[in-house]
Order: sequence, then C-alpha cells, then structure tokens
Amino acid sequence: MNAIFVSLVGVLGTISGAALTAFVAARTERRRERSQDRVQLHELRVEHQRWRRERRQAAYLSFVEALGAADRDNQAFFRELRARHSPVPLDEVRIAAIRLKFKDAESAGLVVILEGPETIAEAAQNLVDQFASLVQDVREYAEASAAGTTGSRGDAVHEAGMGFIAERKTFLGLARDVLDEVVRHVQARDDSVR
Repeated sequence: MNAIFVSLVGVLGTISGAALTAFVAARTERRRERSQDRVQLHELRVEHQRWRRERRQAAYLSFVEALGAADRDNQAFFRELRARHSPVPLDEVRIAAIRLKFKDAESAGLVVILEGPETIAEAAQNLVDQFASLVQDVREYAEASAAGTTGSRGDAVHEAGMGFIAERKTFLGLARDVLDEVVRHVQARDDSVR
C-alpha cells in the first residue's frame, strides 16, 4: 500500500510539476507576446508620426510657395503702379493672373487646414484672409491709379503688405514648432523603448 501511495504521490507531483511548468510557460509566452505587441504598436505609432510630419511639411511648403508666388506678382504690380507718374488704364489681365495665383495658394491653404493642427489651421486661414485683403487693396490702388486719384493709399497698401509679411513669419514659426514637436515626440518614444 505504501508503494501505491508513494507512486500516487509521485504521479501527482509529476502532474503538478508539469501543470505548473505549463502555467509558467504560458504566462511567459503571454508576456512576451504582449511585449512584442507593445513594441509593434510603438513602431507603428512612430512610423505614423513620421508619415504625418512628412505630409504636414509637404503641405506647409506647398502653401508657402504658392502664397509666395502670388505675393511676388502682387508686390511687383504694386511697385510698378507706384512708380508711374501718370494714370494708366487698369490691367485686368494682370489682376486676373494675380487672382488665379491667389486661388492656387488658397487651395494649398485648405490642405494645410486639413493637416492641422488647430494652431496651424488658424494661422493658415488668417494668412489667406490677410492676403485676400492685400490683393484687394492693390486692385483698389490700381483702380485709383487709373483714375489718377491714389492720394495716400500707397502708404496704406504698403502697411498692409508689411502686416502680411509679419503674419507669414508667424505662420512659419508655428509650422516649424509643429514639425519639431512631432520630431521631439518620436525621439522621446524612441528613447523610452531603449
């Protein structure tokens, strides 16, 4: 009977040991899988952040370039108007070309607004609004120039142009901060994984 009891205890000990080993192995495997899942999720987040930064950077650059092209044409037209000393008929073709470039910039601005974040979206909309006003100011100056009644309007248009330049600098600073923030976020995550 002792032999059976000892055998039974041995079998139960072996079964208990095997069960305990299987339990510990299963827990270890679950931990390893969770750890791998966290690492994969982290890598996906980092990759998404990089992708997001690249998209934003491209959108911001496209917007600034389109706005710059429209602004250069608008400025050149204004300078030519100011340099004239006698009335000249309104150049509707030139005004239409500037307006078309402004519309391209406005479309690029919509992409910036979609890409965000909110601070950039607001700054982009402010910049578009301010430039729309500046284009209108130059058009009105051109109309006054054609009528020979510019008076002191040139100074007001110049001040509006300087305001636009200040607003563009603000936008660029915000855009740079947002792009750097994404990089800092990715680097912090990379550092936390190590």
